[in-house]
Order: sequence, then C-alpha cells, then structure tokens
Amino acid sequence: MKPSPALNNETVRNLEFDDNTITQVLYGDLNKNLGTIEQAAGVTVSARGSHLQIGGPVHGVELAASVLRQLYALIGKGYPIFSRDIAFGLKVLESSPKTRLEEIFLDKVYITSRNRVISPKSINQKHYIDAIRNNDIVFGIGPAGTGKTYLAVAMAVSALASEEVRSIILTRPAVEAGEKLGFLPGDMAQKVDPYLRPLTDAINDMLGQDKAQELVDRGVIEVAPLAFMRGRTLNNAFVILDEAQNTTREQMKMFLTRIGFDSCAVITGDITQIDLPGRSHSGLIEAEHILSDIRGIAVSHFSKSDVVRHPLVQKIIQAYEQGTDKTSVRAV
Repeated sequence: MKPSPALNNETVRNLEFDDNTITQVLYGDLNKNLGTIEQAAGVTVSARGSHLQIGGPVHGVELAASVLRQLYALIGKGYPIFSRDIAFGLKVLESSPKTRLEEIFLDKVYITSRNRVISPKSINQKHYIDAIRNNDIVFGIGPAGTGKTYLAVAMAVSALASEEVRSIILTRPAVEAGEKLGFLPGDMAQKVDPYLRPLTDAINDMLGQDKAQELVDRGVIEVAPLAFMRGRTLNNAFVILDEAQNTTREQMKMFLTRIGFDSCAVITGDITQIDLPGRSHSGLIEAEHILSDIRGIAVSHFSKSDVVRHPLVQKIIQAYEQGTDKTSVRAV
C-alpha cells in the first residue's frame, strides 16, 4: 500500500490561470521557468495548458505556488519576467513568505538606454532604495554583488533625469590591492582609471557610452579619486563614495563634510574587504558607529542572500565565511 502524501509531509496544489498569453510567458520557453522553480523549491510541476499541478514537501509546494501566482500577476501588470526574476522571487519569498513581490519588482528606479528596467530584487535592496529617497546621507554596507553601487548609480541617474540634482559625482579611494600605482603604465588619470571603472561601467550601462561620455565632457558627471574632493563644497549634486571601507577616518570625515545644499550622498562598502595598509581602522566602520543615530542619515545592511550576480557568487561568499570561522577555531 502506497503511503498518503500527508504521511510523508507532502502535498499537492492545483493552480489555474485565466490568460493563456500571460501563462506562456510565466512558463518560459520550453517550460524553462517551471524547471527553475522545480529545482529551487524541490517540487514537481506538471503543466497542462493553463492548469498546473505542484507536488512535493508542503513548504516547497507553498513556496512554488506563491511565486507562480505573484509572478503571473506581475506579468499581467506589464512587468517583463526574466529567468533571474524567478530566482530572485524565490529567494525573497523563502526568507519572507508574506512579502508582496510587486512592491519590490514594480518599484522602477530607472529604465536604461536599452529599455531594461532597474528595480530592487530583494527586501534589503527595497529598503536601501527607500532610504536613499528619504535621507540625505545613506550608507550601504554588505558583500560584493548585492547591488549597493549599481542601485546607487541608478538612483543618481534618475535624480539627474528628473532634475532633482544638477550633477553626479562618483568617487572612491585609490587604495592599492596588491599592486602599486607607481608600477602601472600611463599618467595619473590612466593609473586611477581602473579603480573608478566599476562606476563608469554602471554609468555606461544605464545611459549608453556615447551619452555618458557627453555628460562627462560637459562636467555634468564627474568621476574622480577621493583625494580630489578635498576643499570642495558639493551643491546640487548626487555624490557616491564607493569602496568606502578603504577610507581612513580623516578621509571619511573630509568627504562627509563636502556635502552642500540640495545634495545627497551614498556611501557604499564591504567591511570584509579592507585593503588599507596594515588593515588600519576603516573610516566606514567608524562612521557607521558614530553617525547612525543622526536624523537624515541611514544605514542599510546587505547579506549574501542579497547577491544578484551569478549564483556561484553567493556560494563563494558563504564558503569564505565558513572558512574564516574554521580558521578562527584553529587559531584558538
């Protein structure tokens, strides 16, 4: 006698969708999206036209059903679903089952020159975007790949397009990570360019390289090492300080006191990747401790669950965290 699903803590859920056109988009080419959900949620999904049957462990079935219903509604509202959105939706609902995905995915930060919608892909990213909207200074702290810098640049471009600011200033400390600036070829501008490339890449991706270069030539967008900020007052500007974990106390104070009227600043960094000589005390760590209670300043934290790069990036971060813990145990 075959045991009932309930005895194995398994269940079956049936879903029926009304619009065949939306359903086809939801399923993906050759039901690719359904396959992604099956693998991630540990369930089986059988499709017959607009009817779906989901079977497996109760938690996985509920997760799959929730993400399918919510993505179906998003497509119906004109949101273009890509394969990565399936993964993002699953991650969000796994950590917070009551979350409404439309509140996150439909928050359009900016539409790029290639008509790609930039929107938050996790709860923490949504909180980060809201913090930037509601505060003059925001710290975004977390591991690589969590969208800290990219979303900040998107908010800056959006603010420029809506004439909330007159200029965008992108800066970061030129701290060497294993290679001396003096040994690199070219003049100073060419030497610091690699340090600023992540910022220029984000700008080019959103505006297109020609438009971005035009704005740089006109001085509307400025990309410069942090040292170039000394002595300036930055008015009517959206200012982004990237890789802030590599600022000293003095550099961080210098930067924060550059902020002028009608300006906002976003400071991003990963405190697990400090490249200061001798791992000197990071200005980012100190700033978080002494400024977070000031009204108008917000701190947003990201974790490995917010990683929006290749799926392996999240696993790499987790492996290093576990490796660090093991090293600490051996040291003791």
